Amino acid sequence: MSRSILSLGLCALALGGSSAQALRVPAAPRCPVFPKTNPWNQRVDTLPVAGNSAEIISSIGARTGLHADFGSGLWEGAPIGIPITVVGRRQAKSRVSFEYADESDRGRYPIPRNVKIEGGRSSTGDRHALIVDRDACRLYELYALYPKSHRWRAGSGAIWSLRSNRLRPAGWTSADAAGLPILPGLARYDEVRRGVIDHALRFTVRRTRRAYVFPARHFASNSTDPSLPPMGLRLRLKGSFDVGGYPRQARIVLAALKRYGMLVADNGSSWYITGAPDPHWSNDQLHTLGRVKGSDFEVVAP
Repeated sequence: MSRSILSLGLCALALGGSSAQALRVPAAPRCPVFPKTNPWNQRVDTLPVAGNSAEIISSIGARTGLHADFGSGLWEGAPIGIPITVVGRRQAKSRVSFEYADESDRGRYPIPRNVKIEGGRSSTGDRHALIVDRDACRLYELYALYPKSHRWRAGSGAIWSLRSNRLRPAGWTSADAAGLPILPGLARYDEVRRGVIDHALRFTVRRTRRAYVFPARHFASNSTDPSLPPMGLRLRLKGSFDVGGYPRQARIVLAALKRYGMLVADNGSSWYITGAPDPHWSNDQLHTLGRVKGSDFEVVAP
């Protein structure tokens, strides 16, 4: 995940429509996944299409298929997706040394020895770690987390109140390149089990612009090409797209992409949407999302 210490604020994305109910992580039932008025929880299916939507879609890949970067079982020996660790008030907190210390929250982080790390303990990838304190309703997110003697080191880290809509300072990264929280953008199986994902999803694209739009706070690109998406840009599945022929798990994901859309959160493989691993995901059902092409999406107008 590339990082830039310089940042540029652009115009905000005006969100509209009805909002979702406050979400919950099952292991932390008292804590919302941010208020229902949070941008992640706002429906955008009635907002107009951006004038340069086709140009943006083309730059990402109009013929490229959607990909669920999560599922069940193992990939290269590790669970597929970004896992969530839930702790309580008794979990000891540690200091973390950060590579991007000037844009990281320096408070102590409640990291258990068995913390779940994206890609597993031996991963050489992004190694995200998402930790929810169920008693304080606080979210701790870390990028490139590694043990260091009796302490921890990480690329960057951010601490969020799950009861607040407060953003990162302008120009600051988080555990994600866009300066956004990761947890609210994950597809989770507990949501699919109840039949609805009522929030936006997080996704990556191969190339982004040197810019960001609300609610993002940071960019990670040197390109000023206006056809490239800025961080935080929201896309949605076209309302005319027929989801009837898809299996249940894929259909619920697609319904969320129609109502809430997805936000550009990081550089990576294009059209990769993110979720939390779970043994109940059907990889066969999720693979059918590949039939959905970039041309089936549109950019929500700022």
